[in-house]
Amino acid sequence: MQTKTQCVPILRVSPVFMCLTTTASRIGSDWMHLRTCQTCGVTLCCDSSPNRDASRHARGIGHPVIASAEPDERWLYCYRDELFAEY
Repeated sequence: MQTKTQCVPILRVSPVFMCLTTTASRIGSDWMHLRTCQTCGVTLCCDSSPNRDASRHARGIGHPVIASAEPDERWLYCYRDELFAEY
């Protein structure tokens, strides 16, 4: 992964997890965009979705980095440091 960030959690991500089994699909909820936790690999809903699972997961469990699970997007986001990085 090539990145110019100094965000330690993002720098530790390798390889990037992509899993499309979502909590939203299990509970029958709608979602806008999907994000995959880079610590445990679960795929969750973004903050534009009704349940806001990804940020709740990051705050509640302490897994700071997500990757976009959208087909044409290749970026990571660290909730702790509030920084993005492309890969």
